[in-house]
Amino acid sequence: MIRANASGRLAVALLSQKQKSLTMESKSKIALVTGGSRGLGKDMALCLAQKGIDVILTYNSKKEEASAVVAAIEKTGRKAAALQLNTGNAGSFKAFFDQLKAVLQDHFGTDKFDFLINNAGGSFNSTIADATEQQFDEIINVHFKGVFFLTQGSLPLINDGGRVINISSGLARFCSPGRSVYGAAKAAIETLSRYMAYEFGKRGIAVNTVAPGAIATDFSGGVVRDNPEVNRHIASVTALGRVGLPEDIGPVVAFLCTDEARWINAQRIEVSGGMGL
Repeated sequence: MIRANASGRLAVALLSQKQKSLTMESKSKIALVTGGSRGLGKDMALCLAQKGIDVILTYNSKKEEASAVVAAIEKTGRKAAALQLNTGNAGSFKAFFDQLKAVLQDHFGTDKFDFLINNAGGSFNSTIADATEQQFDEIINVHFKGVFFLTQGSLPLINDGGRVINISSGLARFCSPGRSVYGAAKAAIETLSRYMAYEFGKRGIAVNTVAPGAIATDFSGGVVRDNPEVNRHIASVTALGRVGLPEDIGPVVAFLCTDEARWINAQRIEVSGGMGL
């Protein structure tokens, strides 16, 4: 009986030690979120921190907003940093990666990170007949070319077993006036994500796409958030009867960075409340 009790205590002690080790390992994970200073990216960054993940976020021009997100993450006990990045300018990526390597070493005490969330983006409203070449290039540079080459440059820095999450849109599935270039770019990202999953799988890196529906943020001038008529229309064509909110999206992205989501790969996950069914 004494020997059995001793064995039981040993087993409990070993289990506790293993749980602590797993917790420490979880806390050491780092996510890079592009466009993390506002809107969906901000909520993603905060939700990742709530999962015990440290965050590096990028911003294009909203430095003060990015600093506020960093401060909010640090209040949760997680580490955070913000770096400037124009994801539409692939020529700037080399300098960005030099800064990223320095921040990883100096602020996080490591040389790699675990999760890449390609979220940064913008849009414009124009028909195919009226869209300019400059508008076309701006969308493709941010939403396709930028994602491709930022992911390519990140590969040496992502730990084996990591994740890549590319943000798409419901507009890759259904149509809305004036969104042809944006929707086509997001459809391209969904195909690219499957190729990434195929190629990165040998390193245990899972790649998935999250496709939000219409969300009430400042995206596209805040039209979904601020225009009551647009808001009512979207709610009327959404099965759950309302427009989406940033907090509907962030938890899904954070979940895909957990161990529970380890077997989800090469999938398009639409988070739209059943829009346009």
